[in-house]
Amino acid sequence: MADTLAKQRQGHGIKLSFYDFGATPFFASQMDQRFSYCLYVPQDYSETEDKRYDLAVIVHGTGRTATWYRDRFADFAEKNDCIVLAPLFPVGIIEPGELANYKRIEFHGIRYDFVLLSMVDEVAAKYRLRDRGFLMYGYSGGGQFCQRLFMLHPQRLMAVSIGAPGVVTLLNADYDWWVGVRDIGQRFGREIDLEAMRSVAVQTLIGSEDTQTWEITIPRDSKLWMDGAELQGANRLDRIEALARSFEAAGIRVRRDVVPGVAHSPFDMADPAEDFFSSVLKEKN
Repeated sequence: MADTLAKQRQGHGIKLSFYDFGATPFFASQMDQRFSYCLYVPQDYSETEDKRYDLAVIVHGTGRTATWYRDRFADFAEKNDCIVLAPLFPVGIIEPGELANYKRIEFHGIRYDFVLLSMVDEVAAKYRLRDRGFLMYGYSGGGQFCQRLFMLHPQRLMAVSIGAPGVVTLLNADYDWWVGVRDIGQRFGREIDLEAMRSVAVQTLIGSEDTQTWEITIPRDSKLWMDGAELQGANRLDRIEALARSFEAAGIRVRRDVVPGVAHSPFDMADPAEDFFSSVLKEKN
């Protein structure tokens, strides 16, 4: 898709406008215009120079605070020659009021992984990006999305930071999705590529006091319940530990960060995610 978009831009002679720099407005996804994204583009970006930039994708949680994440990572973008992409996956797609549509990748035939990757391809066609995969961070509901996109598309990633997901999918071939990955090929048309996953830098991130369960408990009469749901544990601390262990058992190295004294608070987690990304970029550069 990136090649197609690049040819379209060349053919129409499209140039960047004032609104394509700094904190941008929301752009409709050209794959599916129910979804959109905004960017932060560093102030020194120039159409006439050859300098290239990395891409950081920051995925919102249930509250859909995409612009907050975009703005929060703006200083990181400036300091690290990085463009920030913040997608928006609205509440109520297909089902009015439905909050979790994007978190488990597929919903009523919508493939949110493909939607996100198409946004990345649009940005790659528009701006000069380094060809080495992108950084991705998500917290809470965004953490759910990120850990699952990592399982499906590790080849597209340089690093992934998974923050305090309420529900996790384990690399467990004894159970179907979402609990495990036994039917992933049939469900998504892709198999787990452990070699590619091992080449991605991985961080798990959570506050030491993130123990509340009111939002994440899955009762047996829930439509989300599946056999094996109990394997992930009761709270977010249990679940991110189970996720990290399942990665490590498959030979995937994990940097585990637990922030002392913090409960479930996205506003206190951006710093350690930025620190992780900075360390990855320093090593790559």
